Amino acid sequence: MNQLSYNYKQATYTFNDGGRQNAGFKGSAGDCAARAMAIALKKDYKECYDELAEAHKQKTGKKTARQGIYKDTMTKVLARHGWTWHSAPKIKGRKARHYDMPNGRIIARMARHYSAIIDGSIHDTWDCSNKMVYGFWGPAQ
Repeated sequence: MNQLSYNYKQATYTFNDGGRQNAGFKGSAGDCAARAMAIALKKDYKECYDELAEAHKQKTGKKTARQGIYKDTMTKVLARHGWTWHSAPKIKGRKARHYDMPNGRIIARMARHYSAIIDGSIHDTWDCSNKMVYGFWGPAQ
């Protein structure tokens, strides 16, 4: 596995909808995968939403990205962009958190949620810093 550098300090939260509102979407939805992908990959929200919705349709028959995306679907889509899955770092005595993630732009998988993390700082529509991190996707190096 490649060398990764880690923060190991408390980080911040920044409100970021990934361009959702600018794309004409209103209200709230379970579209954390599209938001996280748009933020972390610096891509257009609508393009991310459409790509995830199509991949979700292939798996479930429902073309939507607003009611959750399976981990294997997210992995498949992100692999097209050169991103790979990594397990969360092992921390003695506690579960991994957002501030334990490597520096750079990543997408963290948390309990029933995906969030973009940039240099240890959560970029999302809500502060999910209380959630443990199971693992993350990052650019293949």
